[in-house]
Amino acid sequence: MESSELTQRIIGAAIEVHRELGPGFLESIYEEALCIALTDCNLRFARQLSVPVRFRGHDVGDHRLDLLVEDAVIVELKAIVELHDIHYATLRSYLKATGKELGLLLNFATNALTIRRVGREWYSRRTVDNQARP
Repeated sequence: MESSELTQRIIGAAIEVHRELGPGFLESIYEEALCIALTDCNLRFARQLSVPVRFRGHDVGDHRLDLLVEDAVIVELKAIVELHDIHYATLRSYLKATGKELGLLLNFATNALTIRRVGREWYSRRTVDNQARP
């Protein structure tokens, strides 16, 4: 499945969750509901996946991903007033640690679901470069 089709299916599931629950719940509630919606869409996912972080060949800690869908897209969930640069940086660090190219940052606390596609820096530059060409 292409990444654009996969992200559309994930976003569709998240929109259904937001439409039914609305803003105001804890992140864990949205995570549980999104897992149900992803299962209903026949999408495979890992939840709260522990990912080791290495520095110069040494394990220095672990990241915990909210969701990894179809072993391709990292989904980071938030239930906050607004997204900040640190949220994008955190998702990019998850992408780097896993070697994945694409993530979705979803904020359920806003009246309309906030959806941001996030790529690793080299992936983002490549996408922009390819879009700039005729």
